[in-house]
Amino acid sequence: MLASRQALAARTTVSISRPTCVVQSRASISKRVVLARAEVAGPVTDETFAELVLGSNVPVLVDFWAPWCGPCRMIAPIVDELANEYGDKLKCVKLNTDESPNVASEYGIRSIPTVMIFKGGKKMDTIIGAVPKATIAQTIDKYLN
Repeated sequence: MLASRQALAARTTVSISRPTCVVQSRASISKRVVLARAEVAGPVTDETFAELVLGSNVPVLVDFWAPWCGPCRMIAPIVDELANEYGDKLKCVKLNTDESPNVASEYGIRSIPTVMIFKGGKKMDTIIGAVPKATIAQTIDKYLN
């Protein structure tokens, strides 16, 4: 019995993703072809904000968050999903307000999570609080060409 469990463990791997766990054999993983790279929202700081957000050629979604904020952790995967879905049409970034307080203060962030949409270097819209993905997507769609 122990030998069969060890053999199974050598042939399988477990991938944990929200909201399910997927168990696949290593043989199927090695044969899988990656068709698209998953996009995730990248970090932005006080030092990189002007370049990455204000200087962007495409609209930018900025997620203002902090590690201790429960609602921020709730919308983080939504922001990553949106980054993946919109691809090159939208840039998604996350600004940790504890590590980069200057930008947060400049834009009057008083509650987090706050999501802002920037286009052409200007703030276009603001969403405050943990809202459904559809609400964020509708706001994004208003500013895409």
